[in-house]
Amino acid sequence: MNKNLLWKLALIFGILLVFLFGIFGVPKSFSGQGLLAAMTSHIHLGLDLSGGTHLILQVQVNDAVNVDSDNAVEVLKEQLNKRKISFAEVSKPDAQKAPDHVVIKGVPPASRTDLLGIVQDRLPEYDVASGADNTFSLTMKPSLLSDMKNKAVTQAIETIRTRIDSLGVSEPTIQEHGLGQYQILVQLPGVDDPARVKDIMQSTAMLEIKQELGGPYSSEQSALQEKGGVLPADAMLLPGHPAPGVSNGEQAWYLVSRISAVSGKDLRDAQPSTDQNGQPSVHFQLTGEGGQRFYNFTSAHTGEALAVVLDNKVQEVANIKEPIRDTGEISGGSMSQQQSKDLSMILRSGALPAGIKYLEERTVGPSLGTDSIRHGVNAAIIGMMAVLIFMLVYYRAAGINADIALLLNLVILLGFMGYFDAVLTLPGIAGVILTVGMGVDSNVLIFERIREELRNGKTPPSAVDQGFGHAWITIVDTHVTTIVSAAILFLFGTGPVKGFAVTLTFGLLANLFTAVFVSRVIFDWVLSRKERGEALSI
Repeated sequence: MNKNLLWKLALIFGILLVFLFGIFGVPKSFSGQGLLAAMTSHIHLGLDLSGGTHLILQVQVNDAVNVDSDNAVEVLKEQLNKRKISFAEVSKPDAQKAPDHVVIKGVPPASRTDLLGIVQDRLPEYDVASGADNTFSLTMKPSLLSDMKNKAVTQAIETIRTRIDSLGVSEPTIQEHGLGQYQILVQLPGVDDPARVKDIMQSTAMLEIKQELGGPYSSEQSALQEKGGVLPADAMLLPGHPAPGVSNGEQAWYLVSRISAVSGKDLRDAQPSTDQNGQPSVHFQLTGEGGQRFYNFTSAHTGEALAVVLDNKVQEVANIKEPIRDTGEISGGSMSQQQSKDLSMILRSGALPAGIKYLEERTVGPSLGTDSIRHGVNAAIIGMMAVLIFMLVYYRAAGINADIALLLNLVILLGFMGYFDAVLTLPGIAGVILTVGMGVDSNVLIFERIREELRNGKTPPSAVDQGFGHAWITIVDTHVTTIVSAAILFLFGTGPVKGFAVTLTFGLLANLFTAVFVSRVIFDWVLSRKERGEALSI
């Protein structure tokens, strides 16, 4: 055996060992159960095989736009008052359908230039147009509006991913859903408590600390009656937990400042804890800038009350006995220890930029996943055995060559998936079976070309050389076109379709190596052991 052939055989054997390690790693035992456990720890199963929850979420992107336009309304009121420009009203006529549209009424014509200056300096993302009866309309620029909505989806994906990762869900799929606008696809294999996960994902967890201006009230009507039927412009009414003076079980209402002293964006950390009564609570810390702002606020309002607001609901109200810098606590209500842990985790991950709505929910039971694995594996084994037997019968000794290449192709494919943490789905198993078919097709092209060269009177070494040389271009062409198709499926498909595309691509790359290089080396090894002129079994 020449040295050139020897190093090629050594290379094939080394590659085999490398990819076997990718499939099994270092098994704890070499029994059937030990190898199966090692394989399942390296080859991750998708939702359709392991069971779990499939969700499609709709991001309410207008919520994010409303936050920006609400801020624009407050800025306009502040600047108009600061510059002593009279106006009748600054409002959003339709916050649901046109959240980016703000209308200013009653501005004198003489103040038009000053108003335009305010918009240009403080709100450059808005276009302004004048209308009848001294009204002005502000509309967010289309490019910035589209960018804000897309950023809301991206931020929602990252926030949900952070929360899901904190729960320890194995191999989740969290990505933009290509079949709908502003939608997110979430697949959670092996989730045993989907209701809790949904609650955690959906919670916006917007923490705000505001000044309490009145309450608790037993109803909204009683709060309005106390204020003469009209709330102050800088105040808002929020629901909260029942408090002393309010009947047990009834909803309490509080009047709080519209502007927050600090908010969730000023949060540095949040951890589950217990309050002075031993009840579950959440202890939070603010950033340096947020802490300084909170210190200034509490210093100016010592002796007054502040409200801790979470998701537009007052969690607790406390008197400011002395200035507070950078720490606080959320307690009260009927918070359980698990809720304390979940709330602290949600606060750490940041608030969702917009609400989410569940469009679709499907649950795959583990028994269905087990059936899918069994049927899929059985189909793969039966198909593989049929192909191996056919190649042995039709191509005789050369069929052994093809069978070895196909088995090595399967090892490389699974090893690829183990190294790259690819998830095996039911369509992925179909991709494995299709890869076997592509491998057979490559061998048939090569073998038939070799047969043709032998019929033309070529010697076996020459026939093998010509067979591989002429079939090579056709094999590369078919594989490249199929890989391009798989890439398109991966880019535009959803989870299961992507699983099929990934498996097919890995299999095709492995097949290029096994059908051309490995098969050729085996032929060369067989020819090296034959006498000159001896026939080739094919």
